[in-house]
Amino acid sequence: MSDINIEELKVKGNLADNERMKRESNFLRGTIAEELNDPITGGFGPDNFQLIRFHGMYQQDDRDIRAERAKQKLEPLHTVMLRARLPGGIIQPSQWLGIDKFAEEKTIHGSIRLTTRQTFQFHGVLKRNMIEMHQTLNAMGIDSIATAGDVNRNVLCTSNPVESELHAEAYDWATKISEHLLPKTNAYAEIWLNGEKAETTEEPILGSNYLPRKFKTTVTIPPLNDVDIHANDLNFIAISNNGKLIGFNVLVGGGLAMTHGDNATYPRKASEFGFIPLSATLDVAAAVVTTQRDLGNRVNRKNAKTKYTLERVGVDVFKAEVERRAGVQFEATRPYEFTERGDRFGWVDGIDGKQHLTVFIENGRILDFPNKPLKTGMRKIAEIHQGDFRMTANQNLVIAGVAPEQKDTIEQLAREHGLIDDGVSNQRLSSMACVAFPTCPLAMAEAERMLPEFVTQIEGLLAKHGAAEESIITRVTGCPNGCGRAMLAEIGLVGKGPSKYNLYLGGTHNGERIPRLYQENITDAEILTHIDGLIGRWLQERDGEERFGDFVVRAGIIAPVVDSAKDFHDAGAIV
Repeated sequence: MSDINIEELKVKGNLADNERMKRESNFLRGTIAEELNDPITGGFGPDNFQLIRFHGMYQQDDRDIRAERAKQKLEPLHTVMLRARLPGGIIQPSQWLGIDKFAEEKTIHGSIRLTTRQTFQFHGVLKRNMIEMHQTLNAMGIDSIATAGDVNRNVLCTSNPVESELHAEAYDWATKISEHLLPKTNAYAEIWLNGEKAETTEEPILGSNYLPRKFKTTVTIPPLNDVDIHANDLNFIAISNNGKLIGFNVLVGGGLAMTHGDNATYPRKASEFGFIPLSATLDVAAAVVTTQRDLGNRVNRKNAKTKYTLERVGVDVFKAEVERRAGVQFEATRPYEFTERGDRFGWVDGIDGKQHLTVFIENGRILDFPNKPLKTGMRKIAEIHQGDFRMTANQNLVIAGVAPEQKDTIEQLAREHGLIDDGVSNQRLSSMACVAFPTCPLAMAEAERMLPEFVTQIEGLLAKHGAAEESIITRVTGCPNGCGRAMLAEIGLVGKGPSKYNLYLGGTHNGERIPRLYQENITDAEILTHIDGLIGRWLQERDGEERFGDFVVRAGIIAPVVDSAKDFHDAGAIV
């Protein structure tokens, strides 16, 4: 391929205002420090509202009480949500005890939220407690640098494998990639940790204006696609030989976010670039990021993600530029297969004589609920556990490295506090939702708060049709931004308005097909009516052990998405 002219491939036009904000921020400092000392408001002005995201926080407010506060002539109850940086989701028991204490004492509701980004979030932190929050985390060896904003975010890694030696190698690479792609500015330390001021002159990988939009990276070990590779910009698929990691297949350009009513936005599966040896990993990671940095759309943020860059310039052009920058040639993709996703619940034997217990945390919310004191249970386990904890990309938790002599004690604690519940159905284990109301400012409909009862209704439908042990991967997001990964589900609900959703069908059990719109702007009651009839047909007409998502495509109920850019929004989607 001939030399690529970067300037010719850039999108022309007036830059989005976020580009001005980043350019004027003095490498992400802005006037955050000054606003922290402003006692008049609990929030931040427009630029700092955006800049604190690069430090791992989102400004939010309780939308349930927003109207009442306005009547009282009060500003919204501003708080921040913090998302920690934990490559691979691994945390030590002593760290867990520290975050549990801060959540209990310094957040409004006291909960810890496990997220689809394989880390934890604090919700409801007041401005006056923000510095203490960062310094508390720093003392435990945790930060929140670059877990939000236009940067590479928390790097995911397969969390519950049988091959623990391979996982250890993959986790090391997830950590290396995370560190390699971090912002180099000292702004975080200066503002939150009383760090010495240090002039920043360049960001060699991210650039002075950072990336056009957010960027997500995974390290994944087949056959378990527990991180949903097609939801991410950059994926390293582990290839092993005799149990040892030898390199990665690289996939680029996945992403699920879209905008209602804008057909130029759509979910997209990642494209295979090929195989690389381990020695090329960091160079290729940097090359993909810098290519997206230079070619990504800085005019229209709705089309700024890597997936749109690949569609605009062509996969071959993007790949060739990555090869040039990394100084490598991709080899042919090595064979691999994903046979499942989600988490393996219960006990899994490790190869070192220790065991791993994966517990189900509905919607990732760790709190003491009536008859299910999850938070207290986790605290008691952390006080005695000698291994570590691994948060999963599906909002669950692995109590990892349990010694044989501690297994019975930990299982007893888990059962006593509802962390193990034999009555949880396969359907509930296969369902998840984003946070949505009341704190997410983008939410159009409920997600976390509606999912438990919605799942109960689906459980009832499965039982009605004589299939109570079956499950359908079901996900709900309060808006089309994609946090709950509904656009890789067999049944995906995407919030359209108060109590209204778009219903998508046809994803696969292993996360390798995007579902398609089946019904638009309907209530959850109407959705259940549709699902009732579809479950009945599926169980009567299925081919062997055929999954629900495969059935609705084979039966002609929904047409499969072949190429998102061309047919995702086609009016003839329903056959």
